[in-house]
Order: sequence, then C-alpha cells, then structure tokens
Amino acid sequence: MKTMRLDRIGGVIPALLTCFDTNENFDEQCQRSVVRFLLSKGVDGLYLTGSTGETFLMDGEERKKVVEVVSDEVAGRVPIIVHVGDIGTKKSIKLAEHAYEHGAAAISSVPPFYWKFSSEEVYRYYQELSGSVPLPMIVYNVALAGAVDFDQIKRLASLNQVEGIKYTASTHHEILRIKEEIGKDFKVYSGSDEMALSGLAYGSDGLIGSFYNVIPELFIGLYNAYKRDDWEQAKLLQRQADAIIFCVLKYPMHASMKCMLSWIGIDAGTVRKPFSSLDGEAEKNLKKELRIIRDAYSIKDVAVLEAL
Repeated sequence: MKTMRLDRIGGVIPALLTCFDTNENFDEQCQRSVVRFLLSKGVDGLYLTGSTGETFLMDGEERKKVVEVVSDEVAGRVPIIVHVGDIGTKKSIKLAEHAYEHGAAAISSVPPFYWKFSSEEVYRYYQELSGSVPLPMIVYNVALAGAVDFDQIKRLASLNQVEGIKYTASTHHEILRIKEEIGKDFKVYSGSDEMALSGLAYGSDGLIGSFYNVIPELFIGLYNAYKRDDWEQAKLLQRQADAIIFCVLKYPMHASMKCMLSWIGIDAGTVRKPFSSLDGEAEKNLKKELRIIRDAYSIKDVAVLEAL
C-alpha cells in the first residue's frame, strides 16, 4: 500500500495568479503582496504556475523564480503545490527538481500537449516525471491541455508517486467513481470554482481554483459550512460565488481578477500578452455589475466587494 503524503493538503487552495509589471516582467513585490493577502485570509495552500498563473506564457527560469519567491514568502506556513507541466518530459523534470529543492509539498502536471500523444506516451511521461523527485504527484485533468480518461486515471494511480488528481471538468460523477474504484485514499481536488460544493459532495478532498485569489472568503466559508454539514449555508455561498464568477467571466478573466485585487490595495500587476487587459470603461462596468450582485445577494465580509 502506498504511503499517502497528500493527507495534509486539503481545504481551499488558490491557483495563484502570477504578477507582471507594465513591461510584462515578473514582479516580485506584487507577488509577495498577493501571497500575504491570501495567507491573511486563511487559505490552506497555494497551487503555483498553473493555468491561472499564466505558466505557458513564461519560460522555465521565470517559472522557477515564481516558486522561489512564493516559497520564501510562505516560509512553510501552508503547503505549496508546484505545477511543473510542460510539453516535454525533460523540461518538466527540471522544474520538478527545482520545486523539490525549494520546499514544494507536491508537484502537479497537465499531460503533455499540442501533439496527440498516445496513451502509452502520456503514461511514460507521468512515470518518468513522478519518479524524478521524492514528492507526491497530482495529475492535472483539464480540457484546456488535454483530459485523461478514466482508464488512464486508474493506470496512472498505480504509479508509486501519483497520489491524487486535480479534476477540472463540467461534471463530477467521475469523482465518485475514482473514489470507489481507485480508493478513498487517492486524493481528488475539485478544480471547477463554480461547482466547488458539487465536487465536495461527490468526495473531493479539497478545492483548487482561480477565484480563490479574489473571493477567498466565500469559498473558505463554503468549505467550512460543508464540513459541519450546514448545506443551506454552503449552497448560499456557492450561489453568491457563482453570481460573481459568471459576471467576471464576461470580461478578460486574468486581468479582471488582478484589477479586483487593486480595489483593496493589492497590486497584482498586469497580464502577459496575448491576454487582454481591462480598460477603464470595462472596469467601471465590472464594478457596477458587482455592486448590484453584492446588494442583491446581501454578500457580506468579502473584501473586494466591500471596496466597491
């Protein structure tokens, strides 16, 4: 039987934004500010250099710098999961080795993408990557980079270091199947913010998502309500969060979240092209729409909404 090392990694884990200055260079001070904000809110961990972190718009050295800065700022207070996925095994292994050297609690990776790699090639990628460092591996199942089917998930779970999956999909019945057929000790992290409660109800062990950067209060409240079996409160908080999410997604997501943090004095920098920025008129409209949602749903104690 495997010795599971993901047991201490659960709860609400933001998929961390990466901060860039106006010249699109990594901004260390802004990054530290975002991390301090999230820690002050009581998040349970951080997931670095993933899709939300614009990772594939960075080179390897930049990704390493993000890990170094965040690890230094966190200083062991919460576990850090480092996404090391890339198109090539060798590139991913170098990122994994660096993550291990800088205190990561776990690594994660999307399957290799762009070319249509065979099932055997994907398996070998995870086998070699997970065996490169003595850290638990969390497979990242997301349609953006290429989903892995259930049979492949079962096969990957047989690898010694593969101890969980970040499951981002539009349905959650497969989470239940994972728990039933692979085993309850195999960790599942729900990656769909708008279905966080659904993921928990189907057996996920934690939540990893983008909007936990800007409205962590709602998701921490939701998670805690679920844990104490307060379904009405959990459903209310999910509805409130979804109203915010669907509003924000009408605008450029990354830029909008960074802009929202600026409303509370947290400079999260800008986005990297080809992502779009948020112009003044769009920001004005976003604020107006979020004020309407805040008041209609009587949302309290959410910093970015209180600042409107």
